[in-house]
Amino acid sequence: MFLRHSGLWRHADFLKLWAGETISLMGSQITLLALPLTAILTLHATPMQVGLLGATGYIPMLLVSLFVGVWVDRFPRRTLLLISDLGQALLLSTVPLMALLGILQIEYLYVINFLVGILTVFFGVAYQSYLPTLIETEEMVDGNSKLEASGAFAEVAGPGIAGTLVQVLTAPFAILADVVSFLVSALCLGLIRRGEPALSTGKEQVSIWSQIGEGLQVVGHNPVLRSIASCNASLNFFNILSYTVFTLYAIRELHMSPALLGLTIAGGSVGALVGSFAATPAARWFGVGHAIVGAVCLEGLGALLIPLAGGSLWLVVPMFIAGRFLMGGMDLIYHINQLSLRQIRTPNNLQGRVNATIRFIAGGVVAFSSLLGGFLGTVIGLRATLFLGAGGVCLSCLWLIFSPIWEITDLQPAHKSK
Repeated sequence: MFLRHSGLWRHADFLKLWAGETISLMGSQITLLALPLTAILTLHATPMQVGLLGATGYIPMLLVSLFVGVWVDRFPRRTLLLISDLGQALLLSTVPLMALLGILQIEYLYVINFLVGILTVFFGVAYQSYLPTLIETEEMVDGNSKLEASGAFAEVAGPGIAGTLVQVLTAPFAILADVVSFLVSALCLGLIRRGEPALSTGKEQVSIWSQIGEGLQVVGHNPVLRSIASCNASLNFFNILSYTVFTLYAIRELHMSPALLGLTIAGGSVGALVGSFAATPAARWFGVGHAIVGAVCLEGLGALLIPLAGGSLWLVVPMFIAGRFLMGGMDLIYHINQLSLRQIRTPNNLQGRVNATIRFIAGGVVAFSSLLGGFLGTVIGLRATLFLGAGGVCLSCLWLIFSPIWEITDLQPAHKSK
């Protein structure tokens, strides 16, 4: 049993991939806070400008996700991962350079965030497609669990480090930490020795539009995949709607310092780490379907605690931490179980395109959400926008309740007749 559980700890190439991704995720958490703070504190951006900045990072999900799903099946995935890492490092390094030269403008941040967003889509699709070629099938659950735990850990440690770096170095120069993290990730990928299986050339004769259509058809016709994609889109839309104005609300209305904001987010993000370990027991105790639906319902409750926080910072900070703890924990329980369910329900030869299709549906709405969040923050106020977003998160569970997911008890594959 010991050998069974320790297999990936002895897998040198997986450990390189895992180490690089963990460091990269940590760096990305820094930019997630430092980039909008660059706009807010350095460039004195308006709520609408902050919303537009967020939108530029998510628009690529809408524009290129479906094409990326096909390209990832055509080209070596590790090469795509390396290009993505190095490209993001190069792009982000220009932000502190422009700040140092005194020529940084909000329009420049729009362009950089858009280009980084394109490379992020490539990395995300290629990464999930590359992992099965690196480790064995029986190691997949263990591998995915370790990677999700890394993401949760980054959410815990990253914001606190980001807030401190912004406080000490200023927001533009804090982004340099993310630049270094991408370079380390690229180095780890370059050290991997195991080669990829030869890619099939049969589908290169098929129109790219036909291949995209096949992925869309699978998701659209499968009620489980369709409801997951819809719920993911709803959660993304309303969570980003709230997140667009969250930093402004904390800094300008609650008068939190960047360091305190980062530490508060980090403290609440412990919930994500807990959720990464609780996902499997939750599915075992309550059934996969009930665990998925219940997690979304409780995530909505956590979202409501954020706009309810007001008054003294002694009250605000605990409520922020509690809300984000509940949101982070429930989101990971939901994410791990729905990802495992959809992987099992998807034919192996369609994994890349189904993944890209769900990213397209769930991520494409985010650009509009970020723009709407900036608009609503200006028109109805920051706190009212947070309440609206929290209400939408609460209602997202309806996609799952009125679907076959509610009745699924375990992660067994669907019958072939389905």
